[in-house]
Amino acid sequence: MKKELTISMKGISKAFGNVVAVHNANLELYSGEILSLLGENGSGKTSLMNVLAGIYFPDEGEIFYKEKKISINSPADAYKYQIGMVHQHFKLVDTFTAVENVVTGLRKKDYQAIAESEGEKYQGYNLKTSAKRIEKICKQFGFEIDPWQVVNTMSVSEKQTLEIIKILFRGVNILILDEPTAVLTPQETQHLFKVLRNMKKAGKSIIIITHKLNEVLEISDRVVVLRKGEVVGDILTKKANEEILTEMMVGHKIDLNIHRSEVPNTGVRLKVRDLSLKNREGRKVLKNVSFDLHGSEILGIAGISGSGQKELLETIAGLNKNTEGTVIFHNPKKDRPVTFYHKNIKQIRALAKENKFYTKDQSPLDLTPINNKQLIKMVNDEEILFYEDEIIDLKGKKPIEIRDLGIKLSFVPEDRLGMGLVGNMDIIDNMMLRSFRKGKGFFVHRQQPEKLAEQVVGQLDVKTPNLTTTVKKLSGGNIQKILVGREISSQPKVLMVAYPVRGLDINSSFLIYKLLNEQKERDAAIIYVGEDLDIILALCDRVLVLADGEVAGILDCRKTNKLEVGLLMTKKNDKEENRSEQ
Repeated sequence: MKKELTISMKGISKAFGNVVAVHNANLELYSGEILSLLGENGSGKTSLMNVLAGIYFPDEGEIFYKEKKISINSPADAYKYQIGMVHQHFKLVDTFTAVENVVTGLRKKDYQAIAESEGEKYQGYNLKTSAKRIEKICKQFGFEIDPWQVVNTMSVSEKQTLEIIKILFRGVNILILDEPTAVLTPQETQHLFKVLRNMKKAGKSIIIITHKLNEVLEISDRVVVLRKGEVVGDILTKKANEEILTEMMVGHKIDLNIHRSEVPNTGVRLKVRDLSLKNREGRKVLKNVSFDLHGSEILGIAGISGSGQKELLETIAGLNKNTEGTVIFHNPKKDRPVTFYHKNIKQIRALAKENKFYTKDQSPLDLTPINNKQLIKMVNDEEILFYEDEIIDLKGKKPIEIRDLGIKLSFVPEDRLGMGLVGNMDIIDNMMLRSFRKGKGFFVHRQQPEKLAEQVVGQLDVKTPNLTTTVKKLSGGNIQKILVGREISSQPKVLMVAYPVRGLDINSSFLIYKLLNEQKERDAAIIYVGEDLDIILALCDRVLVLADGEVAGILDCRKTNKLEVGLLMTKKNDKEENRSEQ
C-alpha cells in the first residue's frame, strides 16, 4: 500500500550571519515511516528540523503539508499541522507533576481542538481528565509513566517519555526526536524503539536525529544524510550498511574499528577509597566510591547522565571540597633521578634523612657531609635516584597544589568554556594557562605555547582564521579539539577526560582515540567518561559503572557486553552476583 506524503521540504536554506547551517536541502516524510536524519555534529540536522518545528524561519525554501504549501513561523504553527519536536535538553518544570507539565501552555481552544481530533465532545478542562488522556496514550503506545509523579523525582528516561507524551497529547502525528537515545541505557533504548514501532503502526511519522549508525540501521525505514549543511544521500535502510552511511557522512571511506592498545598495566597509579560528596542541597552525589586506576590502562566510566561522573572527576582533580574518603596518588618515582623541577634543596635533604634516595652505584645516600654546591652537581648529573614511588594523599588539595607536587592530572571537563578554556582569550593564551606559573613573568613562556597551539591546530585540524582568534568565536567542535589537544600535550601521569569526542567529526574522534592509546602506551593512567557504550567497550580496558553515585560494578571490557553494563547502570541486577573486580 502506497504511503501518504505528509511533509515535503524543498530548497530549504538557513544561515546565521556568515555561517551557512543548511543549504538548499530537500526532504520528504511519509505516513507510518521512521526516518533517520544522519550526519556528523554541525552537519545541519538539528537546524533543518528546527525549521520544520517552527523554531527557525528559513531564509529560502518551501514547506508542504500533504502537498499543500504552508508557512510555519512558530512551534504553535507547527502544532496546527500536527508537528512536534522533542529536544535533547528537556523543557520541563521540575516542581510540577507530569500532568501539570503536559497541560502547561494549553488554552481552551486547544482542548477543544484535541477533543475534536479524538472525535469526542469537549467537556471542559481539569487535571483528572487530562491524566486519563495521558493514561490512554500510555496504554496505546506502551509508555510507562505516572501522571501524578513530580518531575524532579523522575529518571532521565521518564523525563524523555514525558516530553514525548506532551506532544502526543496535543494531537501530533509527526514527531521529531533529537538524539533520543543519548541519555538512555541499552535496555531503555530498546523500550523506546518498541514504542516508536507502535507509533509507526498507528500511522504516525517519526524523524530521529542521530549520529549512531547501529541504531539507524535497527529502527529506521529510510535514511537521509547531511554533510556540511547539504543533503548528500537518501537511501532505504535495507539497502544501507555502516560503511555506506559513513562514506556519505564524511565524503570518503573510513575504518570504523577502534584500536585498543594491548600493553600490560604498570601497577596502581590512583587508589580511590570510600569517596563521598554532597551537593549544595545536601544530597549525596557520590556514595562510597572505591576503585584502583593503573598505569598503562584506560578505565571507562559509564552511567546514566547525572549518575556522578562529573562530580567524581572534579573531586579527583581537586575541584570539590568537603569530601569524605581518600584519593591516593602513587607517583611513579622508583629508580628515577631526582630533579629540581619539583624538589628544592631543603626538600631533598629532608627526604634523604627518611631514606627516600639511593645513588647510581646502589649505595645508601648520606647527604650530611655534602654541601649545597656538591648536591646541585649530583642532582644535575642524575646521580640521586628515588628508592620507591611517592605516595601522596590528594584529599583536600587544590588543583594548583596538586600541580606543585608534580602530579599531572589533566582534566577535560563537560563544560568546555566554563571550566576548560577562557572564551575571551585567544588560542595561544589558552595554551599558556597550563604553564604560565613556571615562568618568572607572565609572558616568559608565550613562545612555547605558540608552538603548542600550532601543533594542536595542525594535528587536530582545528578550523580557525589564526592563532590569535578568541576561542569563543570558534565552533563547539573546534573548541573541544583545542581543549583535548592541550590536555594531552602535557604528557600527564593521570589523564581524566569527560566526553572528549563530543562535538567532533568522525576523523577527529578517531584521532583522539589514537592519542589516548599513545598516552596509555607511555604509561599514563587514563579515566575516560563517555556516553557511547560501544566506544567505551572497544577503547577501554575496564569499565566502572556508576548508578546514582554508587559503583554498581567494575567489568573487564573484553569479557562484558552492552546489556550487562546497561543492567548495572539501572541497578537491576544483584551487586553480589555481578562480575566485578577492584
